[in-house]
Amino acid sequence: MMDNIPPKVQNQIAQFQQLTQQIQMVTTQKIQIEAQIRELDRTIQELEKITDDSAVFKNVGSLLIQVKDKPALLSELKEQKETADVRVKTLDRQDKHLRERHKTLQDQITQALQAPGPARPAPEVDET
Repeated sequence: MMDNIPPKVQNQIAQFQQLTQQIQMVTTQKIQIEAQIRELDRTIQELEKITDDSAVFKNVGSLLIQVKDKPALLSELKEQKETADVRVKTLDRQDKHLRERHKTLQDQITQALQAPGPARPAPEVDET
């Protein structure tokens, strides 16, 4: 099947497949970071509800450590959320760019495969 496809189109198909994988990876990363953002939002909301002298703990590896400075923890969590928000925006731009290239390649491949190429001999039929 690929023998009848010109090398340029074969290369475009390979690029198309790579772009498909990259889009999947970016989408997966974006979903994971958005889940982190939702968790950070919930954590920040809950932390803002309690008083500064409430006992607060945070995970450090496999340990739970009591945090003495709630405002500093709150600031740290908000900073993590901001960083995650920026990462999602970056992934959105990357995803948009990849999808545009993907669509362009798809159109080029479709056009190349539909265009009449050089006359190809009909496949030989063995009539024995």
